[in-house]
Amino acid sequence: MSRNGRARRTPDCTAAGQRPRARSRHERAGRRPAGGDQAFVIGVLTSAADFERARAWRLSDAPDYASYLRDTAELLTEARRGFDTVRARMFHPQDFEEFCLLNGLDPAEPAARDRYLVNPPLQTQLLAYQGEELAGDFVPRLVRARENGLTLRHADLLLDGGLYEAGDGAVREAYQRGAEVFRRMLVGAGAGVYELRLAVDAPGGRLTAAARVLQWEDGVVRINDEDLELVCAVLCAGLVRELPGLAVLHGAQGAAASAGAAGEPRGGAAGQCFRQAAWAWACDGRDWAPAGGAVRLDGVAAVPGHPLGTVH
Repeated sequence: MSRNGRARRTPDCTAAGQRPRARSRHERAGRRPAGGDQAFVIGVLTSAADFERARAWRLSDAPDYASYLRDTAELLTEARRGFDTVRARMFHPQDFEEFCLLNGLDPAEPAARDRYLVNPPLQTQLLAYQGEELAGDFVPRLVRARENGLTLRHADLLLDGGLYEAGDGAVREAYQRGAEVFRRMLVGAGAGVYELRLAVDAPGGRLTAAARVLQWEDGVVRINDEDLELVCAVLCAGLVRELPGLAVLHGAQGAAASAGAAGEPRGGAAGQCFRQAAWAWACDGRDWAPAGGAVRLDGVAAVPGHPLGTVH
């Protein structure tokens, strides 16, 4: 029963355990499968429009999207008590329809939803759930994770599947080089609250990445893991394929210790120690260096950044 005394409306777009399996609408999420599986995966509808579009598939019997989110939050809370790993991904109705069409599946069948959720090419869209407020930061992160996952698949195709192959030394070296480029951008910028915007011109369409970063005076950096992975992957693909690119780091430079919990400067005197800044770097396909002049990326104007070779 829920906290309101009504029977739980269990969202049915879930797969629990390492094998896909259909879930009963009233099955408790905290119950381990008989085989001892320890993973729980759930697909989450991330908007009211998606919720309405998915009604025909009977994913949930919630009367509206707000009720659906409350039920899903309760389900996730129970899952964390009963499973070692709880992960979620965006349940995208159009992606699901196309997946069913390609695989000859009936979208109204629970087995189709299970196969969609654990589809190996889509594993990059999964996020670990650690008790975050579902309707707050976590749902937007699920949307970004889908977008990031599509970009990661594109980057992996450009690398002939080498992005996740441990034995590909050239790709591994380029990935480390990309991570070092990003690190030097941040170190030279100093403490502050920033957003990195990155674009690499690639066959099949531009590779893009964005990441919000909070950097403290002692060099400690706060960034979502999935955003860091995407930035490094895009930089890696560009270096391996020798593709031109542009990066802009912009935000409030200053004492990050006076920033609010969400990474925004607090008002009052503390906020006055921040100054707005925006720097740009360009890649000729081989190396990243300060942009040759003022540039604009995604509407953000920036001046040439610091030479990355001077940062250690």
